[in-house]
Parts: sequence; structure tokens; C-alpha cells
Amino acid sequence: MANSMLDSLTRKALFALDPEFAHTMAVTALKTGLVPGCRPKPHAALAVRLWDLDFPNPLGVAAGFDKNAEVPDALLRLGFGAAEVGTITPLAQPGNPKPRMFRLVDDEAVINRLGFNNKGHLAAQQSLAARKGRPGIIGINVGANKDSDDRTEDYVTGVKAFADYASYFTVNISSPNTPGLRDLQARDALDNLLGRVLDERNRQTERVGRTVPLLLKIAPDLDELGLDDVCAVALERGIDGMIVSNTTLDRPSHLHCQDQLKETGGLSGAPLFAKSTIALAKVRERVGPDLPLVGVGGVRDAGTALEKIRAGAHLVQLYTGWIYGGALMIPSMLKEMAAELQRSGATSLDDIRGETTRDWAVQPLSSKK
Repeated sequence: MANSMLDSLTRKALFALDPEFAHTMAVTALKTGLVPGCRPKPHAALAVRLWDLDFPNPLGVAAGFDKNAEVPDALLRLGFGAAEVGTITPLAQPGNPKPRMFRLVDDEAVINRLGFNNKGHLAAQQSLAARKGRPGIIGINVGANKDSDDRTEDYVTGVKAFADYASYFTVNISSPNTPGLRDLQARDALDNLLGRVLDERNRQTERVGRTVPLLLKIAPDLDELGLDDVCAVALERGIDGMIVSNTTLDRPSHLHCQDQLKETGGLSGAPLFAKSTIALAKVRERVGPDLPLVGVGGVRDAGTALEKIRAGAHLVQLYTGWIYGGALMIPSMLKEMAAELQRSGATSLDDIRGETTRDWAVQPLSSKK
């Protein structure tokens, strides 16, 4: 009860602040230990093993919160099964002009046009080197500098820079806030990108003595043909998994916070759930049952997390839903997920994966529900 009250008061205080400043304060609070850990009781039914990694549960914090790899261990102490840091670009960059982050409180959503603001590879390397040897699954989300002459080489450089520290890599080509970045999802550009990045990953495998899984994060705004191309290249190149999806450029007409809808940038949170889950299911149908998929977009409680898995995901990530749910929400979500599995008679997440894939996949990608 005390933790719940503290969480509620903290959330109210943060919501009184500018969204980006509140984010900075939240990272600082985690960094300085002001937010208490709340590591949950492990639930065997929620454990996931992928890529020779043992995830204690399927819930990960999505990239965008810990941009500079400053607080991955603090995030794990809050109950997340994995923490994905970044997006990290080779050189530090300030991102887009402020203001660039907007809450849609009545819709439990956020619009951001941050633009890969981060301190660059060196700062993140220093943070990760300081924690090397500690347990916990840390994904590293790599990106390209806005003014880079060779954006593909920026991703190659990211794999080389972080092979010693990454549990897995995410190649993020789906942010809508770096002009032209999503063009890398086109078939020929993607094939070239993945070929070069995988070559570097394989070189690093020989050096570090282990294969670091490589995942591709895609946008929810691809059309059917775009999904065909992305999935075909992903399978041909043999990547280790996909993350579906990033934020959307859609502005659903039914949202309450109409004033904020004029802001450019990516929309995340509850309104993205249906669109991203449709995309997830369509990807699952294209890549088959075995390729690991991470479902992201609109996850805000146990029900939405489990539905991502029913739609075809092995793992789930959240960020915006966590903003609205509070820092201490993860143990409650996990307890409810375990209880729901038990009620359904399932003994593991494998038992429910794919149950609703077809129901979601038959819906149009343009759905704005």
C-alpha cells in the first residue's frame, strides 16, 4: 500500500512537469536510487528462453527511456525481464528542437519527435563497461546520426562498439523522427544494411566468443507489400528476430486530445495497440512460427501484454504504458499474467502463443481502432 501511494504521488508530481524534463528527472531518480526496487517473485510459467538467454519474464522496457545506458540495472530491479537501451548513434547529437514531447493524457498516449537525442557511443560504452559482469539481459538499440554520410555504416559501427556489452542488438530503422531513416526499410536498402551489419556481427562473434542476436525494429506504418519485402529480406538474411513495432504517424480521429494531434512525430501508447498488434500478427504469418518476435505498442496491463503473445510475440516491450501505469506497475502486471495463465490451464507462454494470430492478421493495416 505504501509503495502504491508513493508511486501515485510520484506520477502526479512528474505529470505536473514538462514531459521531457519529467523523463530526465525519472532517469535521475533511478540513477540515484530514489526509486525503490521491487523485484517480483519469479513465475516459472512466464520464463522465456531465446537465443541461449534466459528471460525471467517476457516484459522488457522499450528503447527510448534509457537513451544513454545510464540505468539498465535499476530498470531490471523494477521487475523488467530485460532492458533495451538507446537508441545510440556513433556521435552525440542534440535531436530535434524543443518542445518535442507531448502527453495525450486522456488517451494514455505520447507524441514525440525527439530525433535520436543521445550522448553517442563513447558515453554509453563507459556506462556499460562500469556494469560489465553483472547479471541481467541488456539489449542495445543502435541508430544512425542524422547528418551521417553513410547511415548503414553507422549501424555497423554500433555493432562493433557494443559487442562486448550487448545481450542482443536492435537495428532501429523505423523511427519517424530522423528524415529518410524509414527509407532503409525498402527491400534493396534493407538487404544491403542487414548484409553489412550481420557481417560485422559475425566478425565480432569470433572476437568475443559468442553470437550476439541481431533484431530488426520496424514501423507499424508499412503496407502489405512493404511487410512482404521486410519479412522476405529478414528471412533471407537470417536475422535473429524482429521487433514490431515503433511509433506511428497515424492520428486516429477518435482521440480525445485533439489539440496535441497537430504536433508532428510518432504516436505511442494505448491508441497504437490495435495497429501494432495487427502488424505483429501479419509479420508472424509471413515469417512462420519460429522466428522470435517482440510485440511493442499500446501495452499497458496484463491483458494487453498477454494479447501480444497470443497474437504471435515471444516477448513484449512497453514504455508509454509504463509512464501512465507508474514505475512500480511491473510486478503487478506479472502477477496478473501468471494468474491468467493458471486460470486458462496454460503452463507456459508457449501454450497461448499464436492463439489469436489469425484473428488479428485478417484485419487491415489501416485500422485506427
